[in-house]
Amino acid sequence: MKIVIIDYGAGNVKSVFNALKKIDNLCDVIISSNLTDIKSANYFILPGVGAFGDCMNSLKSVEGLLGEIRNQVLNYKKPFLGICVGMQVLASIGLENGEHHGLGLINGRVEKIPTKNGLKIPQMGWNSLKIKSGNHPILLNIAQDEDFYFANSYHFICQNENNVIGYVDYGIKINAIIAKDNIIGAQFHPEKSGKAGLKFLKNFIDWRPR
Repeated sequence: MKIVIIDYGAGNVKSVFNALKKIDNLCDVIISSNLTDIKSANYFILPGVGAFGDCMNSLKSVEGLLGEIRNQVLNYKKPFLGICVGMQVLASIGLENGEHHGLGLINGRVEKIPTKNGLKIPQMGWNSLKIKSGNHPILLNIAQDEDFYFANSYHFICQNENNVIGYVDYGIKINAIIAKDNIIGAQFHPEKSGKAGLKFLKNFIDWRPR
């Protein structure tokens, strides 16, 4: 099994790599944006640090990368995990520092967390996961109210609420895990979330979507 952590010049790629090797030191994990690696991968992970538009521009800067990601995910149905901004760019539109088109893999918009009710922005630190739908394989052995680490000022609003399988209460509902077919998005950083995060990543690499 080959897992490619997509390297686009930004993102917490080394921490994700180390977390995966901690789960299974024998698994074949590489950090790459090479199209040959993308085509031969079984699983994809897109980590994220930074702004929506910058992430998309970096992905576009690698010739053919966006098209091949779409091909592998939509046509070959290979499992794909987006983390933090990597989750947000799954959306149709992102409104961080202007309006930007995302990958459009899960319909929705990414908007700034409203500064009401005394909310601290960015949302930074540990938050308890509320499981909305507990039958998805990504949630195996993950308990209601288990804590995960967040660092974000924007949040993903799904067009279809059925795509939301987990959220956190941060004065407003922040979608924490979204899913559609072979695609998963995590607003939190599993690689920084201790044992709970490692369980989440193990569930992803053990997942065999139909």
